[in-house]
Amino acid sequence: MRSDEASIADVRLSAMNLLAMREHSAKELKDKLARKFSQGELIDEVVSRLIEQGLQSDERFAAAFIGMRQRQGKGCVLIKMELRERGVTASIVNSLIDENDGLWVQLAREVRSKRFRNLLADKNEKAKQMRFLHSRGFASRHIQAAFTEDFEGE
Repeated sequence: MRSDEASIADVRLSAMNLLAMREHSAKELKDKLARKFSQGELIDEVVSRLIEQGLQSDERFAAAFIGMRQRQGKGCVLIKMELRERGVTASIVNSLIDENDGLWVQLAREVRSKRFRNLLADKNEKAKQMRFLHSRGFASRHIQAAFTEDFEGE
């Protein structure tokens, strides 16, 4: 055995250490292990076993990631893009994000009121606030609803 070769136990230990810190998507886990170990087939085997044993789950990762990003005031469009970059399938992403449509409107309202003092603004200020929410990753329908509900509530 060459010194640059690792055993399945070494790869599994590294994977478990990564998962102990936080949830990782399967793609993230493979990418991080590939930086440390050169045996791609060994990495694939270890990650597959972890998935089978329920120690790694893209669903759990996505749910934790969505919660983290919501607490940071990020919108669903941005979160979906980031999850896709991390290798989470579209079906998982859509099932976890699209089911909470009302939540995104409420979050957009909260982010807007936290950032801006003047919620009843002229056209220019309203456009500025909409651009801000768009840059935070909110969908247009959520931004529109956040503004509509403010005016209906008064």
